[in-house]
Amino acid sequence: MNRIILNETSYFGAGCRSVIAVEASRRGFKKAFFVTDKDLIKFGVAAEIVKVFDDNQIPYELFSDVKANPTIANVQSGVAAYKASGADFIVALGGGSAIDTAKGIGIVVNNPDFADVKSLEGVADTKHKAVPTFALPTTAGTAAEVTINYVIIDEEARKKMVCVDPNDIPAVAIVDPELMYSMPKGLTAATGMDALTHAIESYITPGAWVMSDMFELKAIEMIAQNLKAAVDNGKDVAAREAMSQAQYIAGMGFSNVGLGIVHSMAHPLGAFYDTPHGVANALLLPYVMEYNAASPAAPKYIQIAKAMGVNTDGMSEAEGVQAAIEAVKALSLSVGIPQKLHEINVKEEDIPALSVAAFNDVCTGGNPRPTSVADIEALYRKAL
Repeated sequence: MNRIILNETSYFGAGCRSVIAVEASRRGFKKAFFVTDKDLIKFGVAAEIVKVFDDNQIPYELFSDVKANPTIANVQSGVAAYKASGADFIVALGGGSAIDTAKGIGIVVNNPDFADVKSLEGVADTKHKAVPTFALPTTAGTAAEVTINYVIIDEEARKKMVCVDPNDIPAVAIVDPELMYSMPKGLTAATGMDALTHAIESYITPGAWVMSDMFELKAIEMIAQNLKAAVDNGKDVAAREAMSQAQYIAGMGFSNVGLGIVHSMAHPLGAFYDTPHGVANALLLPYVMEYNAASPAAPKYIQIAKAMGVNTDGMSEAEGVQAAIEAVKALSLSVGIPQKLHEINVKEEDIPALSVAAFNDVCTGGNPRPTSVADIEALYRKAL
């Protein structure tokens, strides 16, 4: 049996942020709890949402205690602020950090038994849907607006907690590429490669099936065609719109079939060094693809290569594997992603602890090749 869970309603296209008012009115909501980060306020992106609130006389409470890698403390602070605000729905604007923070807040408000936040790690047995949330991504990578996953840092344990819960999925996704125009080149590259990682990992996970394969191959194709253009020219409207859609499409798949050890290995890097998640994924992806070529997923690599724009006519399976890995490396290099872990200040002495944390990560179970702490340690050392 296969299962697919998506958010209730989604909007796409330039300017679609205006539907916040339509959806709030239709659902009878009166006051918004607006979750975003300080950079989006500083650079005027949050003002685009405030304008929708003001133009439609929607009262709101602003919450901006959001970190790049959100923590338990951020969520708990948000829960207290939400309860004091008198709001009845959440509007989350940002990348995965803001939307993940909003998911954690919304879940804990309606499931107070999980107020410690730590107990949400893994598949939590929450009983109630989160506070209704409208999610507006400002990056084209995480697909947090359509997934049942969110990630919170346990600073005390130096661990990224992956939380998987159908009750956390936003009610409304509003994917407005105009909100992504201010993304700098580095962030555009990292989040775009994050989306590619989602698509490739979920395409080769053992849980993949015909519907998720359809989503992921299309996402790979769109990212390969549009990421470099979006990085090179942030105002390339067509490329920005295509990337905004591609990352959502990838999310439709991976949220329902899982990921693998690229994510398992990337999560500890965020916990130990505050490494941006997209950079960690992008750097590790080719190394893990090479490792996973020795798995039952190997025949699928030729389809990855084809979706990446490679002419695969007459290729053997082995040639298809190599072509897929090389295509990913080429795209990564073309958008300026670091290629070695030492370039992002990973310390060799931390590798044993990173390896144990990665092996214990919830994403490890979705890898197509059974792995071990020793195998993961060897991959970290190869990437160092």
